[in-house]
Amino acid sequence: MSKDNRLSLFAGLLIGLGAYGFLALGGIPGAVIFAFGLVGVVLSGTLLYTGKAGVMTDIGALAKIWLFNVLGCILIGLLVLSIGGEPMERAQTVVAGRLAQGPWRSFLRAVGCGLIIDISVWLYRSSKSLVPVLFGVPLFIVCGFYHSIADVVYLVGAWTWSPAILWYYPVIVIGNYVGCNVRRIVLPKES
Repeated sequence: MSKDNRLSLFAGLLIGLGAYGFLALGGIPGAVIFAFGLVGVVLSGTLLYTGKAGVMTDIGALAKIWLFNVLGCILIGLLVLSIGGEPMERAQTVVAGRLAQGPWRSFLRAVGCGLIIDISVWLYRSSKSLVPVLFGVPLFIVCGFYHSIADVVYLVGAWTWSPAILWYYPVIVIGNYVGCNVRRIVLPKES
């Protein structure tokens, strides 16, 4: 496995652990503890789809990052599923709520998340301060925005099937991509 694939897999594990923390605690404390995932990503220099979608132009390389992020989150989702209990029940609630939103609302919620994550990572890179990450992650969660990598933990951990998953997941991957590129469009010289 290449170094980039390992860095992407590890980023998926970090985000997955943050998502698991959110499922374990719930509410505002869970949203705050979720920040562990993105803090780990920015400090370790691992490769996260939503951290790179606003700065990479090589779609093939970005797709590989996404794939290995997803594999890392599948592993954590299987942990949620295997342990069961409250985190699994919360995952089922999260997935049911997301699937009830429909494609357009899901897309918009994913755009919001992509925008916040991109800005948080950009501000971290500019300042080396973790403050934007520590506030950005809870912000996207309390706003009800969808993160395409973390949602893999919820989908696997919930272990429920619905035909809506076939439109839901691709819509949030694309929505995150669009959100991650808003800054690049609005501030082209700054990016």
